[in-house]
Amino acid sequence: MDFNDYQEIIGFAIEKEQEAAQFYEMASREASMQGVKDMLMEFAGEERKHEKLLRDVDCTSECKLTTVEYQFKWIKDIKRSDLMTEIEFQPGMAYRDILAVAMKREEKALKLYNELLTQSQTDVAKNVFKLLCQEEAKHKLKLETMYDDFMREMGD
Repeated sequence: MDFNDYQEIIGFAIEKEQEAAQFYEMASREASMQGVKDMLMEFAGEERKHEKLLRDVDCTSECKLTTVEYQFKWIKDIKRSDLMTEIEFQPGMAYRDILAVAMKREEKALKLYNELLTQSQTDVAKNVFKLLCQEEAKHKLKLETMYDDFMREMGD
């Protein structure tokens, strides 16, 4: 993918965050258990926060928000989703399967943003995609941890 300017990069990223939020909102409506609905809405909210972050961030030099500077930090990758087969979301899915679907979605988003980061020609674009990589890595780690905790509770 080629981007001509900062606004194209931000527009693309906002679109991706909106798609992710819409997925989590749809999945929440289709989930049968209230706890799962709440968890999915929490992730939808996180994606909406990313959208707002992208609207508020200025990465034309260093990534700065209107009030604070964004702190880049390394997020551990436990690679749980790398070991899973991708499945399609279905209404009434078991909690474990919903987590698997969400983990794979976050894994794909992280890979996309990492690929765009490596293709970026400017520091501006690199900063935006580093920010997005970090945010998606946080989601992926949270989902993988939730999955591991659930499986441990189930005796696996």
